[in-house]
Order: sequence, then C-alpha cells, then structure tokens
Amino acid sequence: MRIPVPGVILIKYLGGRFTVTRAIIGPGKYVQGNGVLKDIKEHTMKLGRSFFIIASENGIKRTKPVIEESFAGEKVELVFEPFNGECSENEIERLKGLAEKNNSQVIVGIGGGKVLDTAKAIAYFLKLPVVVVPTVASTDAPCSALSVIYTDEGVFSKYLILPRNPDVVMVDTGFIVKAPARLLAAGMGDALATYFEARACFRSNATTLAGGKSTKAAMALAELCYRTLLEDGLKAKLAVENNACTLAVENIVEANTYLSGIGFESGGLAAAHAIHNGFTVLEECHHMYHGEKVAFGTIVQLVLENSPMEELEEVVGFCLDVGLPVTLEDLGIKEVKEADIRKVAEASCAEGETIHNMPFKVTPEDVYNAILGADALGRTLKNQYIR
Repeated sequence: MRIPVPGVILIKYLGGRFTVTRAIIGPGKYVQGNGVLKDIKEHTMKLGRSFFIIASENGIKRTKPVIEESFAGEKVELVFEPFNGECSENEIERLKGLAEKNNSQVIVGIGGGKVLDTAKAIAYFLKLPVVVVPTVASTDAPCSALSVIYTDEGVFSKYLILPRNPDVVMVDTGFIVKAPARLLAAGMGDALATYFEARACFRSNATTLAGGKSTKAAMALAELCYRTLLEDGLKAKLAVENNACTLAVENIVEANTYLSGIGFESGGLAAAHAIHNGFTVLEECHHMYHGEKVAFGTIVQLVLENSPMEELEEVVGFCLDVGLPVTLEDLGIKEVKEADIRKVAEASCAEGETIHNMPFKVTPEDVYNAILGADALGRTLKNQYIR
C-alpha cells in the first residue's frame, strides 16, 4: 500500500540560513539473530570487565549459562541480580546501590521493557555503559535514550530522558520465539503507533526526543515500520505461536525493536502514548501490556484526527488480526463509567504530555469523546470481523 505523505513543514529562511534543526539518534550497535547471545563477549568486552546483569529470576536462569559460556576463559566479573518487577525510583536506587557496591563497569539489562528501562536509568546515574538484551519484542524500549518511570504500584510517573542511547543492543530471536505470542503482538501494538505519531509530529513541526525536528530518515523508518507490520505481522504471530523463528518473525522483531525505536524517538510521540499513560490510572487496565494500551491509543488518535475510514479500517483490522484491543472491553473495562474515562482523558492531557505534539489543540473533552468514538468504531468493526 502507499502511505500518504505527511503535511509540509514550514521552514523559515533568515540571514542566509534555515532555522530548523533536525536530529536522529540510535544505539551504538544493534545486533539481531537466532542465537546471537552466545556472542555477547565479542560485542561488549571493549566496554569493561565487570558486568552487573539485571534480569528476572527466570531470565537469569535462561540466559546465565549462555553468558557464562561466552565469557569462559576471560578475566571478567559477572554479577547477576534479580529484578523486582517495576521500573520505579525505588527499584532503580536499590539496584544502583548494588552496582556501586560491586564496582561494576558495565550495566546489562536482560528481559522486557521495564527491566531494560531500569538498566538504562542505572547506567545513566552511574555514568556507565549499558548493554540491552531484550528477551521479548513487546516494546520499542531497547534502542531508546529513554526510561519510562512508574510508581511501585505500576502507575505511570514520568519519562526520564537520557543523554545517549544504549551502547549495544543484542536481540536473540531464539529467546523471543519462546516467549508467549501475546508479547510479540503487544510489541506490534507499540510499533503501530510509530508512524501515526511521527506523522502528527511532522505536521505540527514538533521537537522530538532526539532534540530537534524530524528527519527524512526517521520518517522513512517510521513508514517502513508500519508497512512491515501490515506485511508480516500475522505471519510472525502464527509462527511464534508454534515456536518457529521465520523470516517474518525476524522482520517483525526488527520493526518492533529497531524501526519503532528509532521512529518514535527521532520521529516523535503524540496522542497514542499519552492516551496509554492516561489508561494507567485505571486499575482494570493494569493487566494489559504497554503495547496493547498503545494500540487502542492509536485508534483514539486517529479518531481525534478524523482519519479516513479506509485508514481506520486498516488499523483496526490489523489489530483484530494479531489480537490487539480495539474496544474498552478488550482493555478490561467491563463497565464504562463516565467518571473513569474522564480521568483517563485528564491524565492524557496533563502538562508536558506528548498529546500536545498534535498539530491541533487537544482538550480532555476531545479525548473523552474520541475514546468513546474509538470504542464504538472498534465494536462495530469487530462484529463485522467476527461475522
């Protein structure tokens, strides 16, 4: 399919120079493939010789033998520490203290988005290099210079903007295909927002997380991300349901992790992620993954924009194909209460939220109505899909 070109940025020309500054950022090295974790020594030895490795207890059990074998024969110190489950200020402080106590030279995060964001935050505060090893492709967190901080209870707190991206990102697809297919689908939900948020930021000439305006390269990667989801999303989900690592899986893992990571960071965030943050205030939604809430937030953003029906049908159809939520009930909200949806809308429009990067003013009332509109649209198209 051909994706419409975003609106034009107006660039002023003053005194012999253009006034727009563009920026694109990314990790120092990105490595992906089936079995690449066994090569971790070759990709990280130049960073240091004392590694503080954070993962869940199960993650440590699964990866420790591979990592120890990779470093066999080298004079290195490998300290493994279980992650408590939430990227909160308290957990970051706890782990930071342990890394300092062990005189660690390199921070390594292994696991999902919250583990990786925690590792990046620790490395930032200790001024150390960081290696990111996602074992799921459920978010675009691995490549970014950003940590999303939550409270200990799992409610969104703030974004921690980091001065640089991870030094090394290693994506072993052999581990990813062993994770539940729902996690891969959640990553596709996160990636789904990439193009549409980047398009909105391009139209509004917003400053991105890279510290400048969007580049043509960032927009191209965001568009490629969306196109890859449409082409390979369902094929990849079906393969992972059968623990198969196919070319479609490799393409979707790259889209979820690298294309979406560069696309959102250097292309910009807008309404979809802000609406995700709004939904974190509802306890009914706490069991949903980040990307699942972002997927519904993307539909809400498209309703806010009054996108063409063809585009809405394409996005909702994709979500239905891969099992992403398209209604409030899908998010766990069995009874829609006006007061609750208004809380979501208010939180989505909080000062400093990325919803203010939209190319038009957005109010809580707008978001409230767009959520109800997206829910109605999702219910209608879902009924047609089932029939």
